[in-house]
Amino acid sequence: MAIRDQIDALRVSLLGLGARRLAALVAVGVAIVAIIGVGSYYVSRAEKDVLYVGLTASDVSRIGAVLKEAGIPFDSNSEANKIFVNRGDTARARMILAERGLPNNATAGYELFDKLGSLGLTSFMQNVTRVRALEGEIARTIEAMRAVNSARVHLVMSDAGSFRREPQPATASVVVKPAGAEPPSAAAIRQIVASAVPGMKPDHVSVLSTDGTILSAGDDGPGVASGKMLDLEKQVSREINDNIRKTLTPVLGLGNFETSVTVRLNLDRKQINETAFDPESKAERSTRTVKESSNSQNTNQKWNISVEQNIPTDQQNTKPSDQSKRASERKEETTNYEVSSKSVTTQSEGYRVENIAVAVVLNRKPLIAAADSAKTAPDEQIRVVERLVSSAAGLDSLRGDKATVVALDFAGGNEFDQAPSPTFWDHVMEGLGSYVIAAALLISTILFVAVGLRPSLRMILENKPRPAPQIAADKRSTPVLETVAATVETSGDAEGPPLPTPSAKKNSPLKSVEKAIAEDEEKAAAVLIDWIREG
Repeated sequence: MAIRDQIDALRVSLLGLGARRLAALVAVGVAIVAIIGVGSYYVSRAEKDVLYVGLTASDVSRIGAVLKEAGIPFDSNSEANKIFVNRGDTARARMILAERGLPNNATAGYELFDKLGSLGLTSFMQNVTRVRALEGEIARTIEAMRAVNSARVHLVMSDAGSFRREPQPATASVVVKPAGAEPPSAAAIRQIVASAVPGMKPDHVSVLSTDGTILSAGDDGPGVASGKMLDLEKQVSREINDNIRKTLTPVLGLGNFETSVTVRLNLDRKQINETAFDPESKAERSTRTVKESSNSQNTNQKWNISVEQNIPTDQQNTKPSDQSKRASERKEETTNYEVSSKSVTTQSEGYRVENIAVAVVLNRKPLIAAADSAKTAPDEQIRVVERLVSSAAGLDSLRGDKATVVALDFAGGNEFDQAPSPTFWDHVMEGLGSYVIAAALLISTILFVAVGLRPSLRMILENKPRPAPQIAADKRSTPVLETVAATVETSGDAEGPPLPTPSAKKNSPLKSVEKAIAEDEEKAAAVLIDWIREG
């Protein structure tokens, strides 16, 4: 009965507040409950740890399915490349994923043959499976490179054909996703693919990036030479820049200087043929000697024209005649000499440095401090740095190389400065979020008690009707006193002064009390004492 009376009293008090006050009280209560609920959620929420980073969308999908099946809550970032789990579930989640072989690239390799039976496979299916397995293995090898995040390989194997005079060459295309700002080496990727596929040449491999940039084309068109020269210039500039930084870091300190190197190269192909003859160096190749001797004798006879000419010779009378003799001898010697000669053929297919330009910016404050400690002028320090830069970069003034070194004030802080050790306030700031949430929950609770609960109780207590004094039910009770108590309770329930009615005047509490005192003064005095004690 007491609980029911309290509930009835509370209902009467709430109804007595009026619609406006009741609506305000409900709104305040709902707001306070909402604040407390939100604060409790953030305070009780478990901290997240990074499970894996650098994942692909397919990896995130498979990992999420496994974690959901295991009942481990997880979350991912907006870029879908990170997985977060509660701090206490990190080790368990990694063990479960390791059992499933995750994270792992979805590209399948030679394990495809483990899933296929040896029976019922046609030659076409076997060839397709072989190509798929080879593509997967090559993609895994390319993904092992430091500058590659993911790769996809497409192969077209060599096909002789029944009506072709020459077999169709094998070709390939590779799409890579760079892991950083610098694209991977296209030449290395082409060599990997060409070496893994029988009969494939590196020129038949095309390499592209995921943003559509052609890193290396298979046809080596007109733009390939310029692209190669640009890549080579970047590589040479990077090497020279590294040499300069290695030289200046021990002297100036890391972060106290910035360097920039520009290199112009010449990739023209040259072929020079030279033949040199040495007249001082000779060798006898052949010798020819010709000897000639001759003897001649001439006889001049004079014959008369007569009959004697027809006489036989033996019968003729010989007559003396004029005779002449001639003897000659000739000797000719010819010697052929071989003059030594040297033929030199020079073919240049590399590159030639046209000029190098180096710019170095020094931080003025550390430079002045170093000059003061060494008791030298800052200009002398700059000249020393310039000589070091020229030597490290291999500059040649005859070639037109130039190095510029200036000292300026650096803007902003140095990102290479040593991080200070964490202090007490650093640890406090690390947990500031939790502290703020806990403070917000505490303040919300205090506001709920001070603003919502106490005023509500005060209004309820102020509007609660004063209960009538309970007369002890003992042997001294009389019907008259019970009537007085009931009359007082009835009069206390009414709001405001009651209207005077004849029955109310007749049965007023004063008349009842007077009647009770007239009947039994002792009992009436006891009732009045109890009323005074109860207030």
